[in-house]
Amino acid sequence: MAAPARKVLTGARVVLPSGTVDDGEVVIDGAHIGGSAPSAGQEGEAERWDLSGHWIVPGFVDLHNHGGGGASFTSGTVDDVLTGIATHRAHGTTTLVASTVTGEMDFLTARAGLLSELTEQGDLAGIHFEGPFISPCRKGAHSEALLRDPHPADVAALLDASRGAARMVTLATELPGGLDSVRLLADRGVIAAVGHTDATYEQTVEAIDAGATVATHLFNAMPPLGHRAPGPIAALLEDERVTVELINDGTHLHPAALELAFHRAGADRVAFITDAMDAAGFGDGRYLLGPLEVDVVDGVARLVEGGSIAGSTLTLDRAFRRAALVDKLPVDQIVRALSANPARLLGLDHRIGSLEPGKDADLVVLDEGFEVKGVLRHGDWVVAPQVAAAA
Repeated sequence: MAAPARKVLTGARVVLPSGTVDDGEVVIDGAHIGGSAPSAGQEGEAERWDLSGHWIVPGFVDLHNHGGGGASFTSGTVDDVLTGIATHRAHGTTTLVASTVTGEMDFLTARAGLLSELTEQGDLAGIHFEGPFISPCRKGAHSEALLRDPHPADVAALLDASRGAARMVTLATELPGGLDSVRLLADRGVIAAVGHTDATYEQTVEAIDAGATVATHLFNAMPPLGHRAPGPIAALLEDERVTVELINDGTHLHPAALELAFHRAGADRVAFITDAMDAAGFGDGRYLLGPLEVDVVDGVARLVEGGSIAGSTLTLDRAFRRAALVDKLPVDQIVRALSANPARLLGLDHRIGSLEPGKDADLVVLDEGFEVKGVLRHGDWVVAPQVAAAA
């Protein structure tokens, strides 16, 4: 396949690690971000795009995503998974980790094989196992009958089945085997995430000291912050080794909770995620999340039985827009939460997460209202801006 044409994007506000540049220029050489001068043999071949009145930001990186476009990453075919990936790419997510939900171990190990193939092909950035090693007290939209304690042998079986594609495992670390499993994950270079947990403050501190580095959708599926029993929220927010996931859809979090997380953890320790399920980018209706039925009404997903929130229908462009227009966060902080911080967690920040020469040409073009107008991945337009391009 021929390399993508050289592109020069001009006129936009470009968000760089060093700050925002007005009337900036981004040069794309093939599949990578180039310098200001053309590469050898590419003089005169550039497509020029005038993006005045727009923003250019790095492609979004989603650590926690169960599906979209009507397709599930837990139960769908390869084509279904690719449909979900394409749905989120059209909304700016150029790097995506596929999350599973609780299931039988044999099913999850088989699923790991399928998702690892897509990781090896470059369609996914890896696999996140959310369950079955979680607390029945905080199970959320997971089948209680399929939950199990996080014995290291079972955790290792999922890692082995993933053939190096496992990136994160969510654990209730207070359960039997929890701390040993955290140590196992840390030793094997996989993120241990504290989530769907009923842990105390002290137990959470133990888990962090054992190697846990992520809070799975902070505030959700864990004990609330108390003044005598601060629980996991206080421990996860206060420790500089921990990055906290936040679902910024207006349903999972009150704006004051999001503000608290940014104020206490700081912009370098927040990762916006979708926790999306099949309905993201697809519409209301009835869906399956693992073995459980979910009704999506007005974009909010809840279990048919019990009414618990069951993931989200969020896409990361909506999380960006809400953070800018409702939460009034500075754009550079939003970019860190959507791109730089999750890229660093995945160990991919040498390739993605910021607009710098030599990195993958993954970027998003937004208008002044932060609506997606263009998405570039590996130098190819997924969504081409509706402006004239002159060769």
